[in-house]
Amino acid sequence: MPNLPSAHVHVLACLIAYCLAPSAWALQPPAHPLKSEPAEIVTRSGVKRFRVEIADTAATREYGLMKRRHLAADHGMLFDFKTPQPVAFWMKDTLIPLDMLFIARDGRIVSIARNATPMSETPIPSQGVILGVLEIRGGRAAEIGAQPGDRVVERIFGH
Repeated sequence: MPNLPSAHVHVLACLIAYCLAPSAWALQPPAHPLKSEPAEIVTRSGVKRFRVEIADTAATREYGLMKRRHLAADHGMLFDFKTPQPVAFWMKDTLIPLDMLFIARDGRIVSIARNATPMSETPIPSQGVILGVLEIRGGRAAEIGAQPGDRVVERIFGH
């Protein structure tokens, strides 16, 4: 090793140890189960009821549905961003295909990303300002006939 001042050697050793630690960059699942609430998607063909886990903190939104191997047809995860904004999602570390419904403050579906590819790092943009994103099993949006302009009824949208 080059002749470095001892403070530099200590900083370098700490940095190397941190970077090599197995969990240094790994996201951890939420410590407690997420809240679960009812939600409805109102489509032209009728009302479809879901049970959704609420991801409403930076940590729960970041972890999302990572590592899940199954998602029931009537379940999902609702990401509450608290403030309307454009967002982008990716599927890194997500093992199952998902449909992403990007939802405006009033509950209107702005856009839908259908059958997002598992493990992909390609950003999926909201295509507008949204307050929430509802992730459901891949292909489910087509099964229930969900389209942009349909509504999601849930507490965060004032319903």
